[in-house]
Amino acid sequence: MKKMSHSRIRMLAVLATVLFLDTVFMSGTGRAGDLPELKTVAKVELTKYLGKWYEIYALPIIFEKKCAGGIAATYSLRPDGDIEVINECRTGAGKLVRVRGRAWVVDKKTNAKLKMTVIPWLKLNFLSEDCWILELGPNYEYAVVGHPDRKYCWILSRTPELPEDVLKGIISRLLAYGYDFSKFTMTAQKDFKK
Repeated sequence: MKKMSHSRIRMLAVLATVLFLDTVFMSGTGRAGDLPELKTVAKVELTKYLGKWYEIYALPIIFEKKCAGGIAATYSLRPDGDIEVINECRTGAGKLVRVRGRAWVVDKKTNAKLKMTVIPWLKLNFLSEDCWILELGPNYEYAVVGHPDRKYCWILSRTPELPEDVLKGIISRLLAYGYDFSKFTMTAQKDFKK
C-alpha cells in the first residue's frame, strides 16, 4: 500500500471536516423545512447520464469558489458499478483545476438519488452529500441536480449554453421547488477553453 504524505493527510482531514460540518450545520437550515419534499425524475438511465456536463448556473459549492469559469463534470462508470466524477474548472489565471470524486446510487428504483464524495476511495454516507436528479431533458441534453435541503443546485447542459426558453422554464420550476434563484451564479463558459 502506498504511504501518504503528511500534507496529503492534513488536506484530507481538513476536507473531511469541512464536509462533515457543512452536512451538520447546513442540512437543516434555510427554507427547506417549510417546503414540501423535493421530487426527482421518475427514472434515470445511468448509461445515458454518463459523459460530460457543462455547468450553466449553480448554487456553488466550496470547490467552485476558486473557479472563474469553464466548470464542467465528467461522469464515467467505475469497475465496481459506482460512478467516477471528474470536476474541473479554470481559475482567473487560466489554470485548470481538477477534483476527482465518486458517486453511487442510493435509490435503485429510480437511479435519481445519488450520494457523492470528493474522497473517492472512501464510500461513507457521512462523508458524502445527496445529489438528486430533479430534471432531465428528453434526450438527456440538460439536467438539474440538487440537494433535498436546497443548499445547492446545478443546471447542467451537454453544451456550454442552453437555449433561452429551456433555461427560463428550468428557472421557473426551480422557483416553484423553493429555490432562491437570486443566490445562483451564472457560470462563464465562452471564454474558457477546455
